[in-house]
Amino acid sequence: MAEPQPVTNFTLTNASLSGMNRSSENTLNALMGLKFTAVGADFIQAELPVDARTHQPYGLLHGGASAALIETLGSVASYILVAEQGKLAVGIEINANHVRGIRKGKVIGTVKGLHIGRSTHVWEVRVHNLQQQLICAGRLTTAIVPAR
Repeated sequence: MAEPQPVTNFTLTNASLSGMNRSSENTLNALMGLKFTAVGADFIQAELPVDARTHQPYGLLHGGASAALIETLGSVASYILVAEQGKLAVGIEINANHVRGIRKGKVIGTVKGLHIGRSTHVWEVRVHNLQQQLICAGRLTTAIVPAR
């Protein structure tokens, strides 16, 4: 079966790194030390420290921290695409495959779209260490709903 290819019929270039980072203040993202670092036409990147804030009891990056990174990147990407239409994006399904452990340093997550529809978006997020080794691969599906 062929690997799904990212879609490119959208643009994220109207996103602001400072705005995305400002929106993370006083949230789980801030507690974990998540920082948005790059935005392109079809991707957003964020980094997450691997330290006491994001460790599980054995000293490895917690799978929940990786999942939070995945959900954050996909939700923010969806929101950027629908905010001007008076809509919000909410996560409705997430999965994460943890393929390599990491004890210290940081990881970088990159989100790309797999499906951008009117009512749902599907995002692929790859989480790598600084040596470009895959740590976690995930997907997030968001529902597009009216803003309240």
